[in-house]
Amino acid sequence: MGSRLKLNPERTFYWFFEAMCPVARDKDPSVQFMFPEDFADEESCQTLPRFCFPYDIQRARDGVAVQHFTFALTDLEGCQRFGFCRLANTSQTCLCILSYLPWFEVFYKLLNNLADYLAKGQTNEARTLLSELYKQPVPLVSGSVTLSMGEQVLVNEVSLSVGHPEAPEGVPYFIAPDPRSLPSIPESRNLTELIVAVDVGNLLQLYASMLFERRILIFASKLSTLTSCVHALTAVLYPMHWQHIFIPVLPPNLLDYCCAPMPYLIGVHTSLSEKVKSRGLEEVVILNVDTNTVETPFDDLKRIPPDVMSQLKMTLKRQAVSPGCGVSRAFLRAQALLFGGYREALCTQNGEISFNEDLFLDHKSNNMRQFLQSAVHLQFFKQFIDSRLEILNKGQEPDDLFEEEIENCEASPGKSRSYQQFVGNIRKGGGALILNVKSNMKAKGLTKSGLKNLLNHKQSHNEEASLQRGGSMSHRHTGGLQARLATTRHFGKG
Repeated sequence: MGSRLKLNPERTFYWFFEAMCPVARDKDPSVQFMFPEDFADEESCQTLPRFCFPYDIQRARDGVAVQHFTFALTDLEGCQRFGFCRLANTSQTCLCILSYLPWFEVFYKLLNNLADYLAKGQTNEARTLLSELYKQPVPLVSGSVTLSMGEQVLVNEVSLSVGHPEAPEGVPYFIAPDPRSLPSIPESRNLTELIVAVDVGNLLQLYASMLFERRILIFASKLSTLTSCVHALTAVLYPMHWQHIFIPVLPPNLLDYCCAPMPYLIGVHTSLSEKVKSRGLEEVVILNVDTNTVETPFDDLKRIPPDVMSQLKMTLKRQAVSPGCGVSRAFLRAQALLFGGYREALCTQNGEISFNEDLFLDHKSNNMRQFLQSAVHLQFFKQFIDSRLEILNKGQEPDDLFEEEIENCEASPGKSRSYQQFVGNIRKGGGALILNVKSNMKAKGLTKSGLKNLLNHKQSHNEEASLQRGGSMSHRHTGGLQARLATTRHFGKG
């Protein structure tokens, strides 16, 4: 699986509860209010409230009145469930709503509405709102959701605007976010918090560490900033996805996860930092958000092609203080420059499209080749290739912002045309296409003569298949065809 998001979840959310901060470290939080009342997942009932107070309750003294933060859990199918939290310092309570949908601003605003109801003792109104949203089908695309509360209509367009032409005055509404859009500033709280808290130099260090799948710890004394930074860092890998341990905020009872030998991305409240560091961590990259400092035992930044990093650095310095999706676009362009060449390594054999690792590495510059020789063995790249092959072998064309950015990065028009011709023939021929990979097809991709040979090979393959079905194929003819087939390495399956 590439993305850890669940496809077509049954509900907008699965559980809402209000938890009370425990009075001692060895005590569990108590649940004061919950919906639905018959929620029967005992493990979640026991585990989730602990994530609502992920700090040393006897040491942390945060003066922030209200904080919004998010934790994430992985279910048995490998999909992420998100716990969106609203922690009130005055009442020492935390509201939490559990969902498979990564709608950060939607649920944060919903939690504010519910907090107002509960603070006024209007539990019936809170329960009605939750009941309507619980029954409401999940919108398949961005758009409005209309909720009915008795005779009153609540237009819940699940984004963050105030007021709605069809909603009664003072009634909140939301807009379901577009999953295809890039995070923008200031609309994306996660990205905005990251850019404000971490300077460009340290941001590049963290990006490099993620590209090499290191063990990464992030410390911060403000929970909202902590989890925003963790979530925003995973987003800069788009269209790839972090495949390893992912814990935006770690509760005290799970600190041993920081000693895991495999890659991870974990957020830890500053009040627990001494306990974590006392475990004798080795080869761990550490970001301290409060001091804006990065500690790393690796030279990952130097291992990424300098032309890509210098361009990214220059763009980030220019875009970091600008509203819009300039920061996200800068990382997307870097990803396209680093990995966009995968399209030139697509090969077919017996009608099945595969990825030729040798071809992918062979035509790169020395710096690029050295970087990709490590990258091709990493999980996020393997999962990315698997997902692209799955799309192509269904006779479809990958169509997302990453593919568009690759087109923007193409220096040679021939590259773009050859790939479009390749995909077009796959779609027309149902995948029955033979691509002969020759040693002279290096960095410039398929030339005009190469494209002509490709089409000739397709015609030969079709004639060969016709003869084979008729039972009249000669041994000599078969050998000639097999000699023209690409030698491919099936990649990323496992």
